[in-house]
Amino acid sequence: MRKKLMSLVLTAAMVGAMSLTAFAGETEMEVAVPDASGDPAVTLVFAEVNPLDTIIGQFDAKFAEEVEALSGGSIKIDMQDSGVLGGEPDFLDNMTGGIGTIDMCRTSVSTLTGYGTPKAVLLSLPFAFLSHDHFWNFVDSDVAQECLDEVSETGLGIKGICYAEEGFRNMFFNKEVNGIDDLKNLKIRVNSDPTMTGLISSFGANPTVVSYNELYSSLQTGVVDGAENPLNNYQANSFNEVAPYVLLTGHQLGISELVITEQSWEKLTEAQQACIYAAAEIAQEYDKKIVEEAEETAKKELEEKGVTFVEIDDKTPYTDAVADMIADSTKGFEDQWAAIQACNE
Repeated sequence: MRKKLMSLVLTAAMVGAMSLTAFAGETEMEVAVPDASGDPAVTLVFAEVNPLDTIIGQFDAKFAEEVEALSGGSIKIDMQDSGVLGGEPDFLDNMTGGIGTIDMCRTSVSTLTGYGTPKAVLLSLPFAFLSHDHFWNFVDSDVAQECLDEVSETGLGIKGICYAEEGFRNMFFNKEVNGIDDLKNLKIRVNSDPTMTGLISSFGANPTVVSYNELYSSLQTGVVDGAENPLNNYQANSFNEVAPYVLLTGHQLGISELVITEQSWEKLTEAQQACIYAAAEIAQEYDKKIVEEAEETAKKELEEKGVTFVEIDDKTPYTDAVADMIADSTKGFEDQWAAIQACNE
């Protein structure tokens, strides 16, 4: 899929192209894009639920930086981060409903599953990806593009640009938890994602819908006993202050799609569209560089703050618990599921 992005950029850049050097982490990338500096100025409102110091926030910021640089300033990104415009469902409701006040967002694939995107379900299934390399191999595959195209093909009025990841998701609690047996009857926060609801239920816990913006106080007051997030987001939102027990389930890789409304996309010139694709390519490479290091750093810093981490040597009880859910969720999409699993070979 990343190869397709650059193919689109280079095709669009054949006439009047300029070559720019960009950096993705420590990697220097040479990108060719058409000169969009003289194109009509456009500002794109970008919604993000997380702070910019998270892994995914850094991906967003890198994308915004590169879009503005590659377009010669003709595209400005108005970054609205830290949930100031609501949560991911609010973003998607706005974008798919034609309200027009949000042009772009970064949304988890698990949130997309509530909008009639069955292939997104495959990407959010528990233990779908077993390592970071597994995921990035997938990103380069044909099935990745097929899943990314789904949002436009289903008539949602949005267009998928690229993928990003924010690390493996783990469970955290306001009380000591040492394994799957301790999850029974605990109230664990979920959003409207049916996949996560099914996972929590399969583990014997009670899925409890709570807005992300209310999660800190809900953990503090006991409305919920726990939740789940990548470590970097857990740290950035200071959840360790009210839920200092982390069970390292690694049950789901935090996969996101960068999406734009089709209306906003059509306002861009071809040269500006090429700049969007090129910036996405650079931001993906940057994300790939920082994610594993950020996970390790977050764990070390959290341990120093008194967080208790419980390692899981054998995940068989967890994978066995969700086996039926995975079988049901992949019906009709067995070929795509097999292709995703083959990316780990």
